This record gives sequence, structure tokens and C-alpha cells, in this order.
Amino acid sequence: MFGQLVLPLYALYNGCWKTQVLFCCLTNKKPLAPFLLVVQETSLLLFEDVGLYNCASDCSHFDRCMSHMLTKKLPPVHSVLLLVSRRASQLSRQRYDVIVVGGGHAGTEAAAAAARVGAETLLVTQKIQTIGALSCNPSLGGVGKGHLVREVDALDGLCGRAGDWAGINFSVLNRSKGPAVWGLRAQLDRQRYREFIQAELLSTPRLKVLEGSVEELLVSDPNPAEPGRHRVTGIRLANGSQPISASSVVLTTGTFLSGSLFVGRTSSPGGRIGDAPSSSGLTQTLRDQLGLRVGRLRTGTPPRLLKDSVDLSLAKLHPPDRQPTPFSFMNTQTRCKPEEQLPCYLTYTTPGVERVVRESLHLNCHIQQDAKGPRYCPSIESRVLRFPGRSHQVWLEPEGLTSDLLYPQGLSMTMPPDVQLRLIREIPPLHRAEIHTPGYGVQYDYVCPTQLSPALQVKNTQGLFLAGQINGTTGYEEAAAQGLWAGVNAARRALSQPPAALSRTESYIGVLVDDLVSRGVTEPYRMFTSRAEFRTSLRPDNADLRLTMKGFELGCVSAVRHHEAVRVRCSLQNAIAALQALTMSSTSWRKKLPGISMSENKNQTLSGMDLLEYKDVSFEMLASVFPECLSPYMEFSQRLKIEAVYKPHNDQNRSEIKRIQSEENMSLPQDIDYFTLPVSLSQEVREILDRFRPTTLGAATRLQGMTPAAIANLFNYVHFTRRRESRRKQADHEEERGEEPCRRNASLPQ
Repeated sequence: MFGQLVLPLYALYNGCWKTQVLFCCLTNKKPLAPFLLVVQETSLLLFEDVGLYNCASDCSHFDRCMSHMLTKKLPPVHSVLLLVSRRASQLSRQRYDVIVVGGGHAGTEAAAAAARVGAETLLVTQKIQTIGALSCNPSLGGVGKGHLVREVDALDGLCGRAGDWAGINFSVLNRSKGPAVWGLRAQLDRQRYREFIQAELLSTPRLKVLEGSVEELLVSDPNPAEPGRHRVTGIRLANGSQPISASSVVLTTGTFLSGSLFVGRTSSPGGRIGDAPSSSGLTQTLRDQLGLRVGRLRTGTPPRLLKDSVDLSLAKLHPPDRQPTPFSFMNTQTRCKPEEQLPCYLTYTTPGVERVVRESLHLNCHIQQDAKGPRYCPSIESRVLRFPGRSHQVWLEPEGLTSDLLYPQGLSMTMPPDVQLRLIREIPPLHRAEIHTPGYGVQYDYVCPTQLSPALQVKNTQGLFLAGQINGTTGYEEAAAQGLWAGVNAARRALSQPPAALSRTESYIGVLVDDLVSRGVTEPYRMFTSRAEFRTSLRPDNADLRLTMKGFELGCVSAVRHHEAVRVRCSLQNAIAALQALTMSSTSWRKKLPGISMSENKNQTLSGMDLLEYKDVSFEMLASVFPECLSPYMEFSQRLKIEAVYKPHNDQNRSEIKRIQSEENMSLPQDIDYFTLPVSLSQEVREILDRFRPTTLGAATRLQGMTPAAIANLFNYVHFTRRRESRRKQADHEEERGEEPCRRNASLPQ
């Protein structure tokens, strides 16, 4: 199989939206279907030489029909979105299983995931044309973030395939380090990314899109059979229309929750420039009616520069990787050909930049606020104040193949526009630069995430899930990961299924969620590989093996992806077995491979898998010596090499992973009164436990302020209480069994 981009499209037949999948053929053979019908208002667009197949018809098409649309454009979706919006505005139903509020990265993943699980889903967004918009940097992935994109893709999410479709500059960061911390990253074409996400959502069964602003949540008394003091039953729109009911509601409001925009001394309500502000009623519901603790965070974005006004000859050229690495496990190549990729450029700030910042601080309202900003993506003002006298990197990145704009990463700023221009021109390549759109700052409310369960449901409110920046995170990838997981659990709740959980031992998504719900945030949270204790086993190359099978069991992974993951797993297992079967002495190996660096003083028996651990041994080398048994697995050569390199580390980690998983599985009662608990705990520890109310012992161990002694005492108490409860139930059961013969004997004739 040489599968390429798999692109869901939409078609309208007899007034009914149907899901289709576009496969592109790499051969010169004529496709099985002669053309593709795409609705654009009342006209039909014909794309010849494109095969169109129904998703549910025949999965074997995936193996023999691939994509030649890599060089073609997505059909225009703007007018189709308007059509869908008009249809959705006259909703045929006023009740859904899941309602998702917000059309950003978290919202789109949540809506698509909920629909894949099987829930009737409604996505409500303020502006339908901005679904899938890249609000800040047009890029995806990076160190830690690329791991999240791979895991979202392994669970059949959208952003990985969208990145492969829209990418215009692909690179793998951290190449000098081990593969476990490699960071897949791509610069994106804004328009292509947005079009892909919109087309994907339109092709998703059981998903409707509605343009509107949510005024408030509908709250009622809780279900006594479930924990919680409130229950969310739906939403009310700001236009005064009838309320829309749902079993689960997912809030992904991003920076729009009481958002304010800042430029210089001026501020205005809003979460993104050019969009309407969010409703204040939603914040009031969360804070006043549901009693949630809400904080304030800030972020910002740099000005966009006209490319023709920048002297790129004065900046350092950084070309992309010669061979792009796709994000999605379903793709073997990207839409953008290697030679079509655009480069990025690197330059640095000068003392003049620091001078302008300091001279204009009195004109900068945003930087003087108390709200915490992102530590790892700070504004240029924050950098200058925190690191005086230093030179700072500025990356000049393209915004699209046909865009005339550059994105100056590292120059987020909120000073007045005329001062922004002065500052920018202090940098040599930008000495004549012109600003297309000035930079601005955003301040917004977030909900303290320790009030959430590992399913991302609010603990005191049944049916309410939160995902994205509303939980105190920053970045597209963190938002997408939360959105997918919240969408899965919201759908499972609506369908009366138990919540799903991901351990931090099995995924970066698990690390992200556990960090949020156990530790909370004091600043916008960003994912790094250093946050994962077992990053040698949580690698970007094996995310499909770790998560796709589980996702299929949860219902969020398609049969096509599951079929591919099973094929890969079986092939890797067979390849490893073949390597382990190749056993020879080190002397024999040196004769077979004379160029390898192997000690001549040792003579031991080694397998092919053992030999792959050597730095200068590749799978291709072994396959050239043993082609009959290894050549069938050449497509997995890099994965097998990585697996061999990390095998000793993973073997050592298994016992520690089992211990942590046993702690994770020990649940703590949610109605426990920590202040009266008959255990030796300090008052500080009791207050921490009562405030955060961890759901498991593993979550309790990661709370700041928890001591090893406190964890041991808590473990002993829970363990003893459970043993005592188990013994009591066993005694009651034996007593019942003992009474039964007496009853039978009493009924016998004497």
C-alpha cells in the first residue's frame, strides 16, 4: 500500500448530506469513478479523473486507490458553509446529544470526535467562515507539541491530516537528540488549513454547524445518581431563539471568555481582532451560577509584515527538510512537494529594540496588567524587561504559498501601531518594513482546571466539559488534544457509556490532562517532552500502536484507520520476530558487517535486534545481508531502528510504569472529608486535598505540597478501608449463604 492524503469531501444527494472519501490514484490507470460532484450553492463542479467512494462501502479501496489530488486544490467551501449555516439556522431538532461551543482547534476536534463516537452533535460558532482559522502563528507541531499532533491523529483527529494538506515548510526539530524527543513541525498555508478543516466538518455524519453566540448555559437540578451540584441541559443563544437542549455541552471558548483586546492605551471587548466579542452571560453562568473559580490570563500576537518590504538577504536562510515528514499515520507524503516548500529566515533584535520598548512602556496598557502571560512565548516587551541587554531571535515565516505577508515570530507586541513600526525598523532586515496588521494583546478568563475530572468534565456540574484555552493552556496542539478527549467523553456520557481515561504512562494527552486536573496552572500551560516521565516509550513514531486500538474501542477511530494500524502492528511484530531469530556470535556478525564498530574482545551471541542497537547499524544494512527474511519490512526500517534503540530503556521502565498504573487505578472517594479523616496529615495537606479533590492516588501524588509521608498514609487508609469493606461484604455474603440451608430445612416435613 502506498497511501497518500485521504480527504473527506461532501456531496448533496436528494437534499441529504452524505459522507464521501476522496482517494487519489498514483498510477496512470483510470479511476473507478469518472468525476466528483461537489455542491456550490446551486451549481455542480465536476472534477474529472477523481475517484469518489462511500466511506462505508469497501475499505479495500483504500489499499488500491490513492491520491493524485496532492497537486489540486480543495473545492471552494465558503458558499457551501453559508448554505449549511442557513440550513442549520432552521434546525430540524432542538435537542442534541452533544453541543460544542466554539469553532477553534479545540471545538473542531471536539465536535468531530463526538460525532465519530456516534452522538448527534451541534457545533455553535460565532463566525462560520473562521472555523479552523489559525489565529496566531500559521504553524503546527514542535517539540512536545508534535507528539500531541501525532496522538490526536492516532485517535482519528483532524489536525494532523490538515497539517499534511496545508503544510508549506516541514522540519523535524531536535534532530541532534534521540528520536523520542524529535519535534515534527510544519509552517502552514492559512487558507489551505481552514478549507481542509471546514470541508472535513461538513463531511462528518451526525454533525451540524450553527452560526451564533451563546448567551448562557441552561442549568437544572442534578441527577441524584451522579456526583455534582448542578446539571447543564443545553444552551440559549444571544439572538433570543428557542433554547437548544443537549445531554452534554463542551465549552471551547478560547480567548473569547470575557476577552479584551489591547493596543497601546486602548482596549476593546473581543477575543480576536475582526470578530465580535463573546457574551458576558456565559462568564456569569460559570462564575456566579456554577460557582467555578475563574482566573485571568493574557497572550498576544505580532504584527504582520508585507513580504516585499523586508530585505531577506540580511537574514539567515533556514531551508526546510529535503523530504517532508507527514504528521498523519495515514499519509506517506504531504501535499506540498519537497521542491515547492518555502524557507524561513532568522534574524535578531538589536539594542534599538530594547530602547524603543523602554521608552514606550507608559504607552503600553497590556504589559502593565497583572494577568499572567505565556512564559515560553512571551511578548518582546516581556523579553526585554526580563532579560535586559540580550539579543533575541526573530523568525520570519511565510503565511502561505500565495500570501504577501510574513509572520515575525518572537515579536509579539501591544504598543501603539506607530511605535510598533519604530521598533520593527530597528532590526536590520526590517529597516524598511511595512506593517499590514499591527500586533495586539488579548486578556481572557479561564476556569481553574483542577475543578475538572480526568474526562475534562466539571466535577460539580453534570454534563459540562471544558477544553482548550478555557482550561489555562496555550497553543493549537494542546487545544486540539483536549478538544478531542472532551468530545469523546461528552459523547460517551450522552450515550450512557462510562468515561474514558488516558494515563500519563501511555500518552502525552494523558500527561496534559493529568497535569491540568491535578496541578492546575499559574500561567498558560505549554507541552514539553520533559513533562512526560516515560518519554522514551511515548514517542511520536509509535503513537498509532499506543492509541489507535484504544480509540477504536471507544468508537472514535474509523475502520479504515483501525485496519491500517492492525496491519502496521502485525508487520512490526513479524519484523521484530525475524530480527530476533537472526542470532550469531559477534565474530560472525563482524564478518557479515565488517564496517560496524563492535568490540573484538567480546564474543557473545547477538540477535539482529541486538545489533540494531548499535549506532552505525541500520535496518537497511541487515536487510542487504538477509534479504529473504527482512526485505518485506523495508517500509518500517526507521521505526524498527528506533524500537531497537529504546528497547533497553523501555524494559527498565516497565516495572515503574506498572507501579504508577496501580496508583492511578486506586480511586479516592469524591465525598471524603479530608479535614476529619483519621489519618496523620498536616493541615496544609488536608487543605490541598480538599481544594483539588484528586480522583486517584496517582493524581494526589502530583499535587504541589504533597509529601511522601502524606501519600503513604493516604494509601494505607484507602487500602485498609477497602480491605475492611471487602471483608464485611464477604462476611455478609457467607452469612446469607449460611441462612439459605436453614430456610430450606425449615420447610421440610419433620
